[in-house]
Amino acid sequence: MENIKTCVIGSYPVQIGPLDFAKDYFDRRENFSWAKYIKLAVTGMIEAGIDIVSDGQTRDPFIQLFARKLNGCRIRNRVEVVDKIEYGGPITIEDQKYLRTIIPKNIMIKGVITGPFTLSKSCVNLYYKDEKQMAFDFANALKKEAMLLQRHVDMISIDEPFFSNEMPEYGKALIETITEKLDCPTVLHACGDVSSIIPDLIEMPVDILSHEFKASPHLLTKFKDYSFSKKICLGSVRSDNPEVESVEEIVEHAQKAIGLFGDKVIQLSPDCGQRLLPKEIAFKKLKNLAKAGEIINGG
Repeated sequence: MENIKTCVIGSYPVQIGPLDFAKDYFDRRENFSWAKYIKLAVTGMIEAGIDIVSDGQTRDPFIQLFARKLNGCRIRNRVEVVDKIEYGGPITIEDQKYLRTIIPKNIMIKGVITGPFTLSKSCVNLYYKDEKQMAFDFANALKKEAMLLQRHVDMISIDEPFFSNEMPEYGKALIETITEKLDCPTVLHACGDVSSIIPDLIEMPVDILSHEFKASPHLLTKFKDYSFSKKICLGSVRSDNPEVESVEEIVEHAQKAIGLFGDKVIQLSPDCGQRLLPKEIAFKKLKNLAKAGEIINGG
């Protein structure tokens, strides 16, 4: 059995200083520099001992992060779709390129893409008559981002939290639109209680399924009822609760999953992004997660 890797889902809490925005404005800089905030996020992950990091999604919440750069979207109180959704150019690429320059060579990068169904459900639709068409236009735009992104990351995760609320009959086709012809490993992350859609999830055209197994531990036995070849990224610390899980608790949780799924369990992660947690709590959770990973791997 190969060593299990520890990873993050995407976001990490970083406080953006308003004075930095003001300084850039008065210095007449066209683009605010996010480098130091990406560095703060990834430094926290690495110091905690995490094997697979992200850029921390420091620029924006995960919906606005993509909508801001896609043609056809505008952001007011919410994201609004006002025209045909099209790719407007690289969204997260420069962040990943910068990230690669500041991390040790043994650390892997997870590139994160907000899923097309979640984007379509999170926007105010002022243009499309057909919601399905809007979702596929999002998917086609995101495909272009994924094709560029794979050159700079070790894996790509598609974040579809709305799948736990509603799984459209075209859900698999949406994901396939993005993952088809990608050369890097792919992950589908869907938080929440996904027990009712497991038959759909295990058919998804991705390599790894990432779910909220800590907050919804019954998912372990629910998945056990099905035969599947996908690997598992095991949510092992909660993202909705500031209580820090002990190393022993995480080890026990992971060993239960390994007992059920064997070498299908290849990653340990938080249940979801950590943006809403206090920074010190997020760090402690990741540190205990990393320690638990070492113990499970025999360290």
